[in-house]
Amino acid sequence: MLEDLARIGLDPSTGGYVRDAWSAADLTLREWFRDQAARRGLDLHEDRNGNQWAWWGDSSREPGVVTGSHLDSVRQGGAFDGPLGVVSAFQAVDLLRERGFTPSKPIGVACFTDEEGARFGVPCMGSRLLTGVLDPERARGLADDDGDRLGEVLARQGRKPEDLGADPETLARIGVFVELHVEQGRGLADHDCPVGVASAIWPHGRWRFDFRGQANHAGTTRLEDRDDPMLAYAAKVLAAREAAVKHGVVATFGKLRVSPNNANAIPGLVSAWLDSRGAGEAEVRALVAELSEGAAVSEESWTPVVDFDVALRERVAVAAHRALGAPGGPGMMVPVLPTGAGHDAGILAGAGVPSAMLFVRNPTGISHSPEEHAERADCEAGVAALAGVLEELTR
Repeated sequence: MLEDLARIGLDPSTGGYVRDAWSAADLTLREWFRDQAARRGLDLHEDRNGNQWAWWGDSSREPGVVTGSHLDSVRQGGAFDGPLGVVSAFQAVDLLRERGFTPSKPIGVACFTDEEGARFGVPCMGSRLLTGVLDPERARGLADDDGDRLGEVLARQGRKPEDLGADPETLARIGVFVELHVEQGRGLADHDCPVGVASAIWPHGRWRFDFRGQANHAGTTRLEDRDDPMLAYAAKVLAAREAAVKHGVVATFGKLRVSPNNANAIPGLVSAWLDSRGAGEAEVRALVAELSEGAAVSEESWTPVVDFDVALRERVAVAAHRALGAPGGPGMMVPVLPTGAGHDAGILAGAGVPSAMLFVRNPTGISHSPEEHAERADCEAGVAALAGVLEELTR
């Protein structure tokens, strides 16, 4: 199934993927999901925010156990971030059916819309809208790099942008959510274990910094006469690294927009996006406050710390351990690790939905890159663990 997805949105010059929300690649992926649901006779439902749900059993009668992830990607991302969770969810359903297992409650496979936020700037868009965390009016007004607003993009595709917003009916169908994801770090590699469980997601956010100057000729403007915002931006990048060390967090300027963006002109405006994360909210906030001096700063997204439900987490860890036939005595379980990466599971958990996460080993820890990787045997172990968890939660 991963091989079927490998051609969609692939940039052959880099080996990376570009799967922006509501792009041609994304629409193809949505059709792929519909096809996979149909092949298995699952009841397909798309909610008012474009999130897709494939149900084994009647979710209108009682809340079910849902698993899945997303299919969109960061630009030039890898093949596993998101798709592994969706593919593994379908495979886990197949495995349970092969065993003749009949769940006592519905099992759902979910594909969330625009988890990465690569096009419109806000991550976990589908789950934020679903849970009411993101204001739909703001969502409709979000613009991509070409100036196209989300509401306009949806309207051009024959969709109803006015439908965006909190969806309590769909949310009520999710009794428990378990997301499988490739690990975006090397914690499991260090533990020499193919599968792990998430304990928490660090608080994290994105901020836009605008540095204004005066556009002018690159050749005729004397150095002493220049008001070059690129210098202020460069200084801020270096300051971010120093502040991150001081506050014990991570900080990244990974996106930049320069205007007028001419090779022979001093820019008049430099806009840069800061991503910062850490174990504690106070430390992340302190870094942003420190860096905000001398720049116009606006917060584009913020996700507080997510501590996954301890009882559910332990139940998932035990079920995964049992499914893998892992060595050790009764007290031995798969590793339980925190993560600095945001996920839809974190948004649902923050909205009161009991949620948990399984990680599959990433041997190098590289993610959001074409070099992202997971071994086939580890992916199969992830499917086995997920099937075991679904069986435990629906027996």
